[in-house]
Amino acid sequence: MKKRFCVSIATVLALTTMISASAQTSITTDSVLSLDLDRALTIALSESPTIKIADLEVQKKDYSKRETIAGLLPQIDASASYQRAIKKQRMYMSGGSFDIGGMMQTYLGPIYDAMGVPFPETGGSTSTSSSEEGFEVGLDNTYSMGFSATLPVIAPQLWKSVEITSLDIQTTLEAARSSRLSLINEVQKAYYNVLLCQDSYDVLRDQYDNAKLNAETYANQYKQGTASEYDVLRSEVAVRNIEPSLLSAENAVKLSKLQLKVLMGIDVEIDVVINDKLSNYEQNMYDVTMSIDRSLDNNTDLRQLDLQTKMLEKTATLQKFAYIPTLGAQFSYNWISMSDGNMFKNFRFNPYSTVAVALNVPIFSGGSRYYKVKQAQANVAQMGFQRDNLVRALDMQVEAQIDAITKSVKQIDSNKLGVQQAEKAYAIMQKSFEIGSATFVALNDAELALTRARLSYSQAIYDFLAGVSDVQKLLGTTDISKYEPQEEK
Repeated sequence: MKKRFCVSIATVLALTTMISASAQTSITTDSVLSLDLDRALTIALSESPTIKIADLEVQKKDYSKRETIAGLLPQIDASASYQRAIKKQRMYMSGGSFDIGGMMQTYLGPIYDAMGVPFPETGGSTSTSSSEEGFEVGLDNTYSMGFSATLPVIAPQLWKSVEITSLDIQTTLEAARSSRLSLINEVQKAYYNVLLCQDSYDVLRDQYDNAKLNAETYANQYKQGTASEYDVLRSEVAVRNIEPSLLSAENAVKLSKLQLKVLMGIDVEIDVVINDKLSNYEQNMYDVTMSIDRSLDNNTDLRQLDLQTKMLEKTATLQKFAYIPTLGAQFSYNWISMSDGNMFKNFRFNPYSTVAVALNVPIFSGGSRYYKVKQAQANVAQMGFQRDNLVRALDMQVEAQIDAITKSVKQIDSNKLGVQQAEKAYAIMQKSFEIGSATFVALNDAELALTRARLSYSQAIYDFLAGVSDVQKLLGTTDISKYEPQEEK
């Protein structure tokens, strides 16, 4: 008989590697943790590394937005530099040679004549060829320091980038919500799996106890001479045959609890106690089934796709803004000092300041801006087709999930009636066996039918609860705030 209540060891070991040592904040390893579903979900949303990673991603996007906004504010920088001339630049005068003495007599001669003093002898005609000798310019040391500030006055693309980063934050928030919905779904199914394993173990333990009781009955009858040794041996073999299944069920309970602890983000050494049964959820199954809303408004995949489409639309507008001129302002205040000789002497710092306005008008870029706009518009059109496909796929999934839930409800009713009938048949067969009117084979068949009926009943409830959890995740209707840790005021 195949049992679906066992959790594979490989899956559990893979999940175990996801445990973070920093996730243990409020639960000690030597404690015994009593759980119900609500508490398990609350701890998972508080301790799971997956949720902490999603929250940090939201913080990163918020920092990215602040970084973009910072581009709208003035950018102030300070700078300082020192320059030492190793070999000065040499300059030359064009136009051939010129008479220095003649030039001096031309401009200074009238002054000497007015003073009644003879013009000094220059030693004849002195001429210098600047094209051949030249002269050095500049000083040995140059110091400069100052401040500069730039401010974008008209920057349409930067303004639109701020809007895009805001949508990026919303997309990240929706992704974090998706992580929470997925975690709630996984924890719920893991919790239900623990209940299924516990119920299955209880059923097999009852079967084991009944087999032991029957073996003891045959042993007593054999001593009294009313039963054969074959009957005794067969009843004892039946007990031995049940023991492996009982051990497997016990191991399945441990593994299912381990999986639950891993998903909750708590230490695997903590002892988890769950005093709950799958049958406790049967009474509300009709109300839950009838209250399912088929609307896809809260589906996280669809909402993320819509936000991404808005981002692409903003990006298309951003590309169009590349045609708009930009205007920037700049102010600088600096000090400069120049001197010859020792670099630590003769400082003469003189301040100077400038104000500038720069206008950039895009005229021609070879068509690159035009094609960027076309690419952005094509991306938006693609997202529209993807949304249509996603809506159709989600509608199909919702219908399939609801059909599975409805089938599980009918199966629960049928299996519940089957359990009642199997219990009654087994009780009759047990009495008949005790008075000797029924064989051990007939009793064993009745007991096996009862075991199968109970296991099928538990499995049907688990399928119903898992289906409801899946459809809630699909529709995004889970009330996350119910399980979020409350902040202290």
